[in-house]
Amino acid sequence: MHKVVILIEELDDWPKFETQWPSFLHLAEAMPGVQQEATSRVEHLLYGGCRVGQVHELFFNSLGEAESAMASPQGLAAGRLLQQITGGRITIFFADHKQDAIANIQKFRQPLGQPDERVD
Repeated sequence: MHKVVILIEELDDWPKFETQWPSFLHLAEAMPGVQQEATSRVEHLLYGGCRVGQVHELFFNSLGEAESAMASPQGLAAGRLLQQITGGRITIFFADHKQDAIANIQKFRQPLGQPDERVD
């Protein structure tokens, strides 16, 4: 699975942004191939120089589908609107997304202090 990740920097006028955000979502959700999306509002920066206020992710089955969606009329319109409502204070990138439940991962983890059974 691949995703388009949108990092929205801290904005001076979040209430104004929030009034236009649904219009962006409407366009983004209409892009071909979108499987799911997630929005996270950053509550507290723990470390780093990037002052991100919100993260939005759009999930696709493949990198090709994500690229095509971004180049579609809906993707281009969503991008233009996002630039407008953020004043260009965004970073956008493609990411290869892997995900697993901790319970599943722990099934295959060696207990602490025991070496892996590897053959070199």
